[in-house]
Amino acid sequence: MTSQQIPQRHPEHPETGELPLELRPPRHRVSSAAIRYWTTRALLGWLVLTAVQVVWLVLGRDHLGWRIPILVATVVLGAAHVIVMPRWRYAVHRWESTAEAVYTQSGWFDQERRIAPISRIQTVDSERGPLEQIFGLSNVTVTTASAAGPLKINGLDRDTAQRLVDDLTSTTQATQGDAT
Repeated sequence: MTSQQIPQRHPEHPETGELPLELRPPRHRVSSAAIRYWTTRALLGWLVLTAVQVVWLVLGRDHLGWRIPILVATVVLGAAHVIVMPRWRYAVHRWESTAEAVYTQSGWFDQERRIAPISRIQTVDSERGPLEQIFGLSNVTVTTASAAGPLKINGLDRDTAQRLVDDLTSTTQATQGDAT
């Protein structure tokens, strides 16, 4: 290493002197109960599709030659989806809230990483569907003025979601800015 000074990758803001926020991986995983929730939700969808195909197979005895392979393909694809998707999503989904920003990472095939400065937050909401209530999960939505839409953190345990909503609400109320 030389004695030369390494230039800053991100220069300070000329007016505030603050370093800009960096898009980086968030630190926290969602609740491990999200794996069971995603598995159950996927399984229910595939069971409905399989049941429709079985009824179609039983009621329409003609053309069995191509209906059976379609049913087998549905079962194989459904099993692969139910086994792989929840664990993959759990490995990808992350979130973090700091005094400066909210960070999210989500998806499984199409992955997205987002950041919202605290000063840009307009609303913070939580919601739980009936199946999520059974698994003790909640979702948090952070709405900003961004054209990209709100940040969503799915699969948090109920207490963590409530603490996050409370913390973000307190922090945004205390932060100067117009949230636009």
